[in-house]
Amino acid sequence: MSESSPGRRGPVWVILPTYQEAENIGPIVEAVSAKLGDGDRILVVDDNSPDGTGRIADELAAKSEMVEVLHRPGKQGLGPAYLAGFEVALDGGAGLIVQMDADFSHDPAYLPRLVAASELADLVLGSRYVPGGGITEWGGLRKLISRGGSLYSRTLLGVAVRDLTGGFKCFRREVLEAIDLNEVAASGYSFQIEMTYRTLKAGFEVLEVPITFRERTAGASKMSTGIVAEAMWKVPAMRFGPNRVRVSRRDVRS
Repeated sequence: MSESSPGRRGPVWVILPTYQEAENIGPIVEAVSAKLGDGDRILVVDDNSPDGTGRIADELAAKSEMVEVLHRPGKQGLGPAYLAGFEVALDGGAGLIVQMDADFSHDPAYLPRLVAASELADLVLGSRYVPGGGITEWGGLRKLISRGGSLYSRTLLGVAVRDLTGGFKCFRREVLEAIDLNEVAASGYSFQIEMTYRTLKAGFEVLEVPITFRERTAGASKMSTGIVAEAMWKVPAMRFGPNRVRVSRRDVRS
């Protein structure tokens, strides 16, 4: 990963949560592997996919020391899958932890850009809504829901991040060590919002870099009205509810 070689902060671990991704898991692991270097890791977190995704991931791991697989007993939500992956990556000595979709919505070609930008910020977001970013294949209604969700969250939480709902992220390990992961409550769409909000509340720097988000070409989307509805009430609860996100043990810079 030549773009990110100078000053790298330690091994990069890429977390790929999967459920029913048998068509995508082989190609995405191959594409991500090509962007990583010696000592880096890919962790597939599979929720007991009935289509055999976990079995395919095990076969990939048997062929490559770069690939590891975490099997979970069933479908428990995106947030818990990532949190479980974060714990494994931290225990494994990760310096940077990247989270991304396993369906090519997040192009692995952007990985070097996110990793390089981690020298400038504690959390780097692959952003659809900063200059140079964008979305392909989506219709007008879905774009409106996505942009509206980010605007809704940004306004309620009082933060300047433009793509709060995006899921292509690169964390420095210090961020995940400072955040109490046991307190993260969101499991679906709002998980992305909560993790970025907790990062900001902990006093860390967040940087958005432009990416183009693509619709998946294989498999079925996991988005549902229930996931969107969860975000509608969980976002205000993050700031105003009885269990609202508070400043962590790291002092917030003025």
